[in-house]
Amino acid sequence: MRHRIGVWLTLGAVVLAAPLAAQQAETDRVSEAATVLDEILSVKDNSIPKAILDKARAIVVIPSTVKGAFVVGGQRGKGVISGRVDSAWSPPAFITLTGGSIGFQIGGQATDIVLVVMNERGLTNLMKNSFKIGGAASVAAGPVGREATASTDYRFEAEILSYSRSRGLFAGVSVAGSTIRADRDANEKVYGVGYNTRQIVVEQKGGTPAAIAPWMEVLRKVS
Repeated sequence: MRHRIGVWLTLGAVVLAAPLAAQQAETDRVSEAATVLDEILSVKDNSIPKAILDKARAIVVIPSTVKGAFVVGGQRGKGVISGRVDSAWSPPAFITLTGGSIGFQIGGQATDIVLVVMNERGLTNLMKNSFKIGGAASVAAGPVGREATASTDYRFEAEILSYSRSRGLFAGVSVAGSTIRADRDANEKVYGVGYNTRQIVVEQKGGTPAAIAPWMEVLRKVS
């Protein structure tokens, strides 16, 4: 009898631990994205210009996107997106990035990707279940730091500005051809329901679980 009770207790512990372990992966993703954004914002002279952040409609951070060549094909990464709703930042929805190629990178290193969405149309596109960057919306490599002068004003007209960081180098980068998809499985693990991106970012149905706290704290520093 004691043996059977021990077996059931062990099985129960395994069942309870599985969801917790699964959610931990998403918690780690939020924490990594928060760290990437915080570090980028801390580099004042070589970062996303304040003029861009002040106008940003949404921010996407995809930490440690896997790549492996000078001009990268077939990269994959997992990240989060938050939108600015009524002047306040929304909780993050989980997304994935696949395909396309990342230019201006040196192979063999993981790359952090940051996308700054500049208008409502860009955000609407990113809230689709699947969206190919550079197709329905215009995308440009974003200007950096004090380089955001009048000569780069044309880039402000793009719906999405893209950046990357690899080996300490932070710069504008091309991500045209990549596809952003909603990660509803990850959303379910954190929010309890497999909401789509719009439901979390615009309708804010998921609330503010403890797992997203590091990301929300960094967003408070944005403009």
